[in-house]
Amino acid sequence: MRGMIYAVSPEGVIGLGGKLPWSHPGDMRRFQRITRGTTVIMGRATFEETGAALPGRRNLVVTSRPLVAADVEAVPSVASALGLAGDGDVWLIGGARIFAEGAAYAELIDVTYVPDHVTDPRAVHAPPIDPGLFEAGPLLPHEDEPGLVRRVYRRRA
Repeated sequence: MRGMIYAVSPEGVIGLGGKLPWSHPGDMRRFQRITRGTTVIMGRATFEETGAALPGRRNLVVTSRPLVAADVEAVPSVASALGLAGDGDVWLIGGARIFAEGAAYAELIDVTYVPDHVTDPRAVHAPPIDPGLFEAGPLLPHEDEPGLVRRVYRRRA
């Protein structure tokens, strides 16, 4: 399985100043549960936001810069990261460039919708999900955080 997972504001924001501009502990618990035991692929800025490798996962960081960090593998592109990941489950976890490139490879996109409004012009937005490539599933209650909803988009045949 090749998937993308992220949370997004009503304005389509996924980050601001290298951080999530909201705090929803239940969504973070779900993210940890879903990605544990898999390979995660992230961009350099997302890696720098986390500050270290995510435990219990194989961490691949897409970057053109040298990267010296424990339990992290630097790769030059999403395609090379996916090739290196092998046949196990893989989650692309950010940022926007990784999601834009990853849409060509993803089988599903797991999106949590947060109610927090973010209007700062410096905010980073998720790329649009192409309805010609992905079919939207039903809006579901978030099992770990009351008040949030989520949706899974699946690649069309």
